[in-house]
Formats: sequence, C-alpha cells, structure tokens
Amino acid sequence: MATVMNMQEAKTNLSRLVSATLAGEEVVIANRGVPAVRLVPYEKPAKRELGFVKGNGLWDDRFFDPLSEEELQLWGA
Repeated sequence: MATVMNMQEAKTNLSRLVSATLAGEEVVIANRGVPAVRLVPYEKPAKRELGFVKGNGLWDDRFFDPLSEEELQLWGA
C-alpha cells in the first residue's frame, strides 16, 4: 500500500520519504488531500548510439581530413 502524505508533512519528512522510495515503497504526495505526485527512484538513462551511422558505411577515413582551399572557399571560409 502506498504512503500518502500532504505537502507540508512531506516537506518535513522528505529524507524519510526518499529512503522509503529507494527501499521500494510507493510514496504519494497530496495537495490539500488530493493526490498530486508520486515519488519514484531515478534511473540513469541508457547510453544511446547514433542509429543513422551504425553499419551504413557513410563515413570513410577522408571524412576527418582538413578541407582543401577550394572546399573552404565553397563554404565561404
């Protein structure tokens, strides 16, 4: 069963509520007796790879070479 606590009481007991949430307990904070938010543990997002690059063979070693003078002029540099 969830722990439901009003806003003022939640401010006073925030550390205890965070500990309870990390221990797996569901914690709901109410605003004037109406449930408003639910505390959940933070989960670090998974590292994402660029999908459009993976296995497409779009890049070769020349991609990282400096631009020639002609190319620089075309780009207005």
